[in-house]
Amino acid sequence: MPEPSSLSLTSDLIDYINRSPSPYHAVSETRRRLLDAGFSQLDERESWNLKPGGRAFVIRAGGTIAAFITGTLGPEESGVLMIGAHTDSPNLRVKPLPDIKNHGYVQVGVETYGGLLRSTWMDRDLSIAGRVATSKGDIHLVRFDSPLCRISNVAIHLNRTVNTDGLKLNPQKHLIPTLGLDHEDEDGLRGLLARRLNEEGINAEADTLTGLELCLYDTQAGTLGGADNEFINTARLDNLASCHAALTALLDSGEATEHTRMIVLYDHEEVGSQSQAGAKGRFVLHLLERIAHVYGDVTPENQARTAARSLLVSADMAHAVHPNYSDKHDQQHLPKMGQGPVIKINVNQSYATDAVGTAFFEKACQTCGFSAQRFVSRNDMGCGSTIGPISAARIGIRTVDVGNPMLSMHSCRETAGTGDVAKMIAVMTHILRAGNVPPPEA
Repeated sequence: MPEPSSLSLTSDLIDYINRSPSPYHAVSETRRRLLDAGFSQLDERESWNLKPGGRAFVIRAGGTIAAFITGTLGPEESGVLMIGAHTDSPNLRVKPLPDIKNHGYVQVGVETYGGLLRSTWMDRDLSIAGRVATSKGDIHLVRFDSPLCRISNVAIHLNRTVNTDGLKLNPQKHLIPTLGLDHEDEDGLRGLLARRLNEEGINAEADTLTGLELCLYDTQAGTLGGADNEFINTARLDNLASCHAALTALLDSGEATEHTRMIVLYDHEEVGSQSQAGAKGRFVLHLLERIAHVYGDVTPENQARTAARSLLVSADMAHAVHPNYSDKHDQQHLPKMGQGPVIKINVNQSYATDAVGTAFFEKACQTCGFSAQRFVSRNDMGCGSTIGPISAARIGIRTVDVGNPMLSMHSCRETAGTGDVAKMIAVMTHILRAGNVPPPEA
C-alpha cells in the first residue's frame, strides 16, 4: 500500500490531469496554481521589473508556460537550475472545417496529433476541449464535460478476421468521431461551441468562431487501480505527470537561493518541438536574457558563463518493463513501476544524459533515500527522444533525461506507479533547492 503522503500527491496529480484535457487547459491550471502561490504573470510585450528573489511566470502561445524564482546572485555567478517537460499528448485534433454528414450521421473531421495508439481511441466516451479564437480577436478556453462523440468499432460479424489479422485503422476513414444523428436544423460543431460559451456568460456566435484548436479527450476521470492502489490509470500521464512534478517541486522549493530556479512546460513536443511554443524556438533563450538584465548588463561572456553554470532536468515519462512483452526491453535495463525515477541514456544522443549527469541525478536520488533506475533501448529497436537533446544543443547546457516508468505510453489511457509520484517530486525539489551543478569540463 502506498504511503499516505504519496497517495495525497497522487490524488493531486489526478486532479491536475482531470483539469487539463488540452495543453491550453494544462497551462491554465498551472497558471492558477502559480497565482495561488504568489507568482506574478508577465507579459512578453511589456518591460519587466524583475528583482532578485522574484517569483513570476510567462505564457507563450497558450500551450507553453515558464515559471521561475530569480536567485540572489546573477546567473553568471550561480547558474540556473531548470526542469523541462511538455504539456501536449498524442490525440485527435479537430480540423478547421469539421462538420461532416455521412449516411444519416453528423461526424467531426479530425487529424491525428503525434504518435497515438489509434486502436485505444475506439469505443471511448470522448469529448472536446481546447481553445477558440474569434473574428473580434478574443481567445476563449472551451470544454465539454459530457461525452459528445464516439468512434465505434465495426462489429466482428462484419470484420471476421480482426482477431487473427489485427485491427487495421486508416486514420482518414476509420478515426472519424460520430457527433450525432443528422438533423436538418443542426448548426454544426461551431454552433455547439457558441452555445457552450454562452452558457459560461461569454457572448459568442457560431460565425465569429474563426479559429479552432480543439482536442478530443476521454471523459473517464483518472483513478487509482491495482490490489493495493499501486497504479494510476488515466489519460495524458505522458507528459502531464512530469509537468505536475516540476510545478509541485518549484512551489515546494522554498525561499530564494543564490541560483535561479525555473520550470519550462513546452507545447508541441509530440510533433517535433519546431514551433513558436516548442523547445526548438527561442522562448527560453529570450527568457534567460531578460532575467539576466536584473543583475546588470547582458554580455556574451556572461551568457556563456550562465550556460556553463546551469543544468536542465528534462522530464518525460519512461517505458516500464511490460510483463507480457518483456522481450521489448534490453534485459539489463528493466525499469519497474514503484521503484523510482528512471535515467534515460542513449549513446546516439536521442537522450542528452552523459556520465556526469547520470552521477549527478543518482546522487540527488540517494540523498532523497532511493536509487534511480536506468533505461537503454535494445540495439535492434529504435529509440524515442525528448526535449532534452534539443535544449542541450539550443541553450548549451548540461542536460539529464529522466522520467517515471509507465505502461501504455501514447494510449488514450495510460498507467503509472503510485509510489513513483512522490519520489520524482522529492528529487526535483532537492535539485532545485541545492544547485551544485557539475562543472562543464567534467
